[in-house]
Amino acid sequence: MLNIISTGSNYIFMIMCAIYALSCFTVFLPSSQERQIKRMNRQELFMFIFHFICYGVLFCKTFDTRVIILYLAQAVFFKVLIFIYAHIYVDSSRIMMNHTCFLLFIGFVMLTRLSFDQAVKQFVIVVACSLAVLIVPFFVEKAYWLKKLRWVYGIVGFLLLSTVFVIGTTKNGSTNWISFGPVAFQPSEFVKIAFVFFIAAMLEKKADFKTVLGTSIFSACHVMVLILEKDLGGALLYFVIYIFMCYAATGRLVYLLGGFTGGALAARLAYQLFAHVRVRFQAWRDPWSIIEGRGYQITQSLFAIGTGGWFGLGLTQGRPGDIPVVSSDFIFAAIAEELGVFFAICLILIYLGIFVHFLMIAMDVEERFYKLVAYGFSICFIFQVFLTMGGVTKFIPSTGVTLPLISYGGSSVASTLIIFAIMQGVFMIAYKEDDNDEKEEQGLQREEQNQA
Repeated sequence: MLNIISTGSNYIFMIMCAIYALSCFTVFLPSSQERQIKRMNRQELFMFIFHFICYGVLFCKTFDTRVIILYLAQAVFFKVLIFIYAHIYVDSSRIMMNHTCFLLFIGFVMLTRLSFDQAVKQFVIVVACSLAVLIVPFFVEKAYWLKKLRWVYGIVGFLLLSTVFVIGTTKNGSTNWISFGPVAFQPSEFVKIAFVFFIAAMLEKKADFKTVLGTSIFSACHVMVLILEKDLGGALLYFVIYIFMCYAATGRLVYLLGGFTGGALAARLAYQLFAHVRVRFQAWRDPWSIIEGRGYQITQSLFAIGTGGWFGLGLTQGRPGDIPVVSSDFIFAAIAEELGVFFAICLILIYLGIFVHFLMIAMDVEERFYKLVAYGFSICFIFQVFLTMGGVTKFIPSTGVTLPLISYGGSSVASTLIIFAIMQGVFMIAYKEDDNDEKEEQGLQREEQNQA
């Protein structure tokens, strides 16, 4: 009976997720405010129904009342959070809020399926961070002096990254964690926010060769620290953020091409110098020949995706536990196995919809500093998604990067929530600028009519 319920619910998930993914792009079409509100309401309804059915299946599997309590706590909290945003930040992006909640719902469902304790811990972290970042949009909108802190962002970020060499701990082969008793966090997850602000502040006024060179040298120091920590995914993420932000600030293709050429040479050098780089490359190139060793993780991931097929085995019907580190780095494989490749493709479209929304915010805001900040976070977000999904599907070597808002990890989900809150603030600035421009235009029209 459970197999029928689980498999049958998968078709409901696919239909709902497909409609939701489609709405991620239709919301950008010109339409009346009333129709836009209906689209937002439909998105919100779909994600809460999805959440309800998923936890219903999980309860049927375990008959554990703790699952019901966790579901109710999540449903109530996010409904209250949506209500708070709608009334405190009237000009905020409801699209972004819906996407944030839906991705978190997917993450909670999969973590409850994999480890109830991890799901509870993740939910507590999300609650604390969501409440803490409520002030961020207001702060971003009002604190116009943020662009003056140029070197402060860079120096503080670099020092925080470097602390792992003094008080850091090693986890999963990378020395990029700091532990205080039971609490551990990754400085690189939070420094990437300061890193984006650093580049935006440096290149906000002038982007001549001297400024670009100084920014490049300091950015390279950040990347080198991450390489020495053996955080290859973080190093690659920081590098790509800088290259694209530099191109956006200057408009010169030579920086983009030069950056990727230098990156390719650096990757080749890293392969020659660092054994852990060679290990990951070999596991990516031919995991089947070393399936009992270094290739075990990626082969199990591919087995899971292939077993799930287009429509999935059904929630709770797969064997995601066979994949090492499945709740963090390889959670996308678990989603594809149990919910299906079709659902996974819809999830990719949702991520792309968020990326497009971020880019539209970057284009709409007039202030150059906030434009670069929004563009930097757009690249940061979508490239992190690419690194995670690419590593899981063997498209690129695994880099140990988490899937935003879905993977287990307090540092990852906290930094992503901060980024989304900052983007809400930039969206509100763009909305205010657009409203002021419209008022000025109406004033000029009235003045012309009076003169006529």
